Amino acid sequence: MSIEDRAKAVAKNVEGKAQEALGNVTGDPEDKAEGKAKQAESQVRHGVEDVKDQVKKNID
Repeated sequence: MSIEDRAKAVAKNVEGKAQEALGNVTGDPEDKAEGKAKQAESQVRHGVEDVKDQVKKNID
């Protein structure tokens, strides 16, 4: 597990939530969509790290 990669994923999630919230406040559907996309990207990154961890655990 790369702590740096996990931190980047968390930062991307926070960024996405903030952008989605901004879109909700301003009524901008593009900001809301981009925010949700960033959150989805964060989930994928976390999933990749989980798979890496599991593979490493199985090898060790």
